Amino acid sequence: MKSKEKVDLFFERAENFLKGAQERFEDRDWDLACFMAEQSAQLYLKAFILEKTGDFPKTHSIKGLFGTLYNLTKDNRFKYDRQKLRFLEAAYFNARYFTISYDEKDAEDALKIVKEVKKLVGSLRSDKEKK
Repeated sequence: MKSKEKVDLFFERAENFLKGAQERFEDRDWDLACFMAEQSAQLYLKAFILEKTGDFPKTHSIKGLFGTLYNLTKDNRFKYDRQKLRFLEAAYFNARYFTISYDEKDAEDALKIVKEVKKLVGSLRSDKEKK
């Protein structure tokens, strides 16, 4: 698979996870909404790194992905609120492996964060295309 095809696949999966998170939210399934929001954010970030470098980090750390993107771009928008990143990152593990449950507010927050990530990545891709 060519790099462009991989990038497109990652962005498509990111969008599908976001749609899934929104559907889970509508069904009041807060745990899966949070998990799917985290997966979406992770894929948006990895897709952009892949597009920029031809590869992506094999990590599940949202904070680590933001760090990688800051190092690549020196864009201060990647100095994101660490508390929000920790919350979203925890959803990856907690919703799958632990007895922690999420509520409606948590799911709202997770969806808000992933939409901010999507917007940030989209704006950087637009900036790149304008050059």
